[in-house]
Amino acid sequence: MPGYDELEGKIWMDGQMVDWKDAKVHIMTHALHYASAVFEGERAYNGKIFESRAHSDRLRNSANLMDFEVPYSSDEIDAAKAAVLTANKQTDAYVRAIAWRGVGEDMGVSASRNPVRMAIASWQWGAYYGDAKMKGAKLDISKWKRPSPETIPSKAKAAGLYMICTMSKHAAEAKGCSDAMMFDYRGYVAEATGANIFFAKDGEVHTPKADCFLDGITRKTVIGMLQERQIKVHERHIMPEELEGFEQCWLTGTAAEVTPVGQIGSYNFEVGALTRDIATGYEKLVRA
Repeated sequence: MPGYDELEGKIWMDGQMVDWKDAKVHIMTHALHYASAVFEGERAYNGKIFESRAHSDRLRNSANLMDFEVPYSSDEIDAAKAAVLTANKQTDAYVRAIAWRGVGEDMGVSASRNPVRMAIASWQWGAYYGDAKMKGAKLDISKWKRPSPETIPSKAKAAGLYMICTMSKHAAEAKGCSDAMMFDYRGYVAEATGANIFFAKDGEVHTPKADCFLDGITRKTVIGMLQERQIKVHERHIMPEELEGFEQCWLTGTAAEVTPVGQIGSYNFEVGALTRDIATGYEKLVRA
């Protein structure tokens, strides 16, 4: 597969369409040195981005939490995303919007005088976990913990917050796993490296309380689906020792969509009827 710098198509940058290979930034870009960037991952189905406005609003909110402002309204961002799909002749695609502090007068921790830039790209991307949608993903348990909201802006989808996620996923892949589950700073079950997590037992669903990690758009969608099915959902703190008693497990996220989990460390789960129903229902919903 070619590198992502070698793909064909157009990328929207700062209000203009540029050729994919010409979408470049200077080496002194503040975000490269200090992770002053926020982003969104979105999927388009049948030519329409699922929950596009929610993603655009969250991008702007993430920037505010990171002490800068995206220089485009949500309406303008939505229009730019649609224009990228049109320019790339794509109907089913992954869409990445990113805003960052660029090159300016500052090159240090402070960057208040540097301009904020933004780009949107789209590309073809299949199942995030490959064939795990059929047999269930295998997860490692990360040694890294999601930090306290007193130490990071945990409600922001910010580039720097994924550093420990990258390291956790690399360690998991080295063990033959698809991903890793992370605990939080208190020792409660938190999430995977780029997806929220759900468990099922005795006809009810349990999911970690999103009080120190991102409350995902797909997570909220799936909770709504479960409630529509009259299935009780417990958003709560989950202790590690509870993993042994859960019957089913799945991950949710824009990239992950709804992916069954078959194993977390030494704990095993069945890819049961509820998991399959939610996965199928989500697929129908996003293509409706």
